[in-house]
Amino acid sequence: MSIGLPAHLRRESVSRAFARTMNTVACTSFVIALASVLAWYVSDSTRVMWPAAVAAILMLITVWLMNQYRSPFVTVAHLVVGGPALYWFAFTVISQVQPLSAAGQFVVNLLAIGLVLVGGPGGTLLWSIVWCTGGLLVSWAAVSLASGQLMGQSLHSRSVFTAYIVVILVLITVRASQRGVRRVQSSLHRAARDNELAQLRYGIEATAAAVLHDTVLGHLASIAHAPPGAINPQLKREIVRDLEVLVGEDWLSGSAHDRADGAATGWHKSTLGVAIAEARAMELEVDVTGDTEALARLDPRGATALGPAVKQCLVNVIKHSGTMRAEVAVFASDREVSVLVVDAGRGFDDAKTGADRLGLRQSVRRRIELVDGSVQVWSTPGLGTSVMIRIPTSSENTLVAGSAVE
Repeated sequence: MSIGLPAHLRRESVSRAFARTMNTVACTSFVIALASVLAWYVSDSTRVMWPAAVAAILMLITVWLMNQYRSPFVTVAHLVVGGPALYWFAFTVISQVQPLSAAGQFVVNLLAIGLVLVGGPGGTLLWSIVWCTGGLLVSWAAVSLASGQLMGQSLHSRSVFTAYIVVILVLITVRASQRGVRRVQSSLHRAARDNELAQLRYGIEATAAAVLHDTVLGHLASIAHAPPGAINPQLKREIVRDLEVLVGEDWLSGSAHDRADGAATGWHKSTLGVAIAEARAMELEVDVTGDTEALARLDPRGATALGPAVKQCLVNVIKHSGTMRAEVAVFASDREVSVLVVDAGRGFDDAKTGADRLGLRQSVRRRIELVDGSVQVWSTPGLGTSVMIRIPTSSENTLVAGSAVE
């Protein structure tokens, strides 16, 4: 799980976004200044306004380059070109627009403010302030030189310095807020990690409970229903095998009770086929219908979980239904494989089922939920029980045409 930007990218991303915002505002100021120059020329064609227009266009070009190539060289070039361009712009406007109105002063200040808004490559607060301060000094020098030559006084207004102060305050606020974001993001990452660990722990606990139920409780049920006399050799081998699995903790690797059977080709060698064979060894008559070849569409995790879940359903038929016959039907759609286990036994009332009935809850439902599947149970006292197991298919497999009905 990823919460926000990584720490090593956050500062650079915020700095780049803020620099582009400043460049956009600067471009807007230059465009307004250029439009004003053109409007003055249209109103009086005797005015020589083309130097001011060229100056505004040059500054637009340097801002565009600075936005495309965010480097110290391009930023310095913007200031080097912007200083003389602003001087010629101010000189042209002051000399050609007489008397100089408040609108003329505003247009000159617009270009000066655009030069202050230098969205340079400042990766730190200090460098960002340095670039903005450089823009302020260059704009002040250019306007003062032009106005001093023509008017004998500086034309700078408080609006340029106010814009500089606002930019610095915004820079400081953005940098300060990033510290709080880092603390919050660190807490969110820890919470995400704890959540992942909790999900992993839940998966291990659910798998452990299911394996324990499949082995210990399942074999106890088999022994209880076995005929008098010596234990069946096959059942003995299964008990020894499962003890080795539990002691060796192989179930933690995901192979658990079913080993490599889930990856075998042919449904008889799949985990479902093994589960049905083991149920038949316990003298349960199992009819298999439907599209059994669709089991090949399951990924290894889904195939591994399906066999033990179906086996538990069949063991429940032996233990609780009062009948020794069941049907297993396999269906497939584009997104999932469904297995329906049906018996015509005595059924049960789910509201009256005791808390000690762990089979459906631990060995079936939780096991299937761990592979993003679902389980639905329908049971009517006196009529029987149906358990529908749905597991998502693997996107890498395709549905095999035809069906094999046993």
